[in-house]
Amino acid sequence: MELWNTTLENSFFLIGILQESKYPGLVCATITFLYLVAVTSNGLLLLLIAMDKQLHVPMYFLLSQLSLTDLLFTTVVSPKTFVDYLRGESIISFSGCGFQIFMILTIGGAEDILLAFMAYDRYIAIQHPLSYMVFMRPKVCWFMVATSWLLASMNALVHTTYTMHFPFCRTREVGHLLCEIPPLLKLTCANTTKYQFMIYTMGMAFLLIPLSAIIASYTLVLTAVFHMCSTQGRQKALLTCSSHLTVVVLYYGAAMFMYVLPSAYHNPQQDNIISVFYTIITPALNPLIYSLRNKDVLGALKKLLGKGPSGQEL
Repeated sequence: MELWNTTLENSFFLIGILQESKYPGLVCATITFLYLVAVTSNGLLLLLIAMDKQLHVPMYFLLSQLSLTDLLFTTVVSPKTFVDYLRGESIISFSGCGFQIFMILTIGGAEDILLAFMAYDRYIAIQHPLSYMVFMRPKVCWFMVATSWLLASMNALVHTTYTMHFPFCRTREVGHLLCEIPPLLKLTCANTTKYQFMIYTMGMAFLLIPLSAIIASYTLVLTAVFHMCSTQGRQKALLTCSSHLTVVVLYYGAAMFMYVLPSAYHNPQQDNIISVFYTIITPALNPLIYSLRNKDVLGALKKLLGKGPSGQEL
């Protein structure tokens, strides 16, 4: 009994979307379904890119890294939500909470930067097609991926360590689906004004700098696309770019709402919905957005299923 009480004192209770819903079973079933969709679609996309030689190009290599981040993103949240529903309680230990914060910030930050590198890839492919494999050679691609994870993990480590050092002397009930910094800071009895400003500043840096690079890249890309003589080439370029821009809007819109918009302009209920959106819904949608209209991916899928000859496109 004493050990149990000590464990509870060092734990947090997540009061998120399941506890606030009138139909928690339906919400849990929906989250579980979206998780299965995310695992299946992202896993299949990773398999196709690994197995099909036609997809062994920089664009699909970066897309495979996006699928990996999406797979990790939803895995950090969804399985625990399902288990908590089955147990009838949502408890997370102090160390588990810190780990969840670190993983969310690392994966989210890596995806921020990776989306910017993907926009740069499209810029090089359309503006400098003859030099594409020089600018986007394998070492450069791996450098992009390593940079994304390194910068994101360093930022996450700093914020996780600093957040978890605060004394939590108020209620241990976190009004959120998962452990994230903004709702957790509401439980501290220390003055966090300066730290919240630092979070806002770093959030602006990690979101707006890559977003500015994306906007600049696509401004140049779209200018070049509309000057193409080939209608087929123009349509193919616009199709690829529109898929990427859709993913950018979905992800950055939710992340900016959570980490850049001042807390006075959103409430805990809205934060819960937004968290579900970018940790569960978006990872399920991203591979579908990229693959459903992509002839190369659909062709690789047909070959995998044995429905088409090698090299055939839809």
